[in-house]
Amino acid sequence: MDQTENNLKNPYPVKPLVIVFSYHHGNTEKIAKAIAGVLGADVKTPEQVCPEDLREYDLIGFGSGIYSATFGPPILSLSDRLSYAAGKKAFLFSTYGAPDCIANREFIEKNHYEMREKLHLKGYAVIGEFGCAGWNTNSFLKYFGGLNKGRPNAEDLRNAEAFAREMMEKARE
Repeated sequence: MDQTENNLKNPYPVKPLVIVFSYHHGNTEKIAKAIAGVLGADVKTPEQVCPEDLREYDLIGFGSGIYSATFGPPILSLSDRLSYAAGKKAFLFSTYGAPDCIANREFIEKNHYEMREKLHLKGYAVIGEFGCAGWNTNSFLKYFGGLNKGRPNAEDLRNAEAFAREMMEKARE
């Protein structure tokens, strides 16, 4: 969807972008596409983003799978190269390989901590965070078929879409 189409749907135009690092099974990419579909945003990888180009966007989503309790190295590296943003609105999203029984809001916020702090230091206002389970076949889990097979599922995608609508409303404030 181009920006003109987005403006027709959106009486208060917000130019969004979704940046995602999704490596193993495309879990986080599925969430990124669900969010981008609601926002009318392009989806780019960290390698496709020139930090200076982010000035033209009003709302930027940063997403990654979780690796050792934080975002993946390519997106963390991008955050280090960002220019100061003076209150530009951003949101975070992720998929994680942990079982649902230990994954709660606090768990997600801990996994997002490093990225959130990097963005705050660059002047971004992080207006929301989303996380859900993703299929994990790392290490010994591959011998047992993995953990969270089939995730993200349809419910996860609906939750990501609802989160995107919330982010668009917050971006308009």
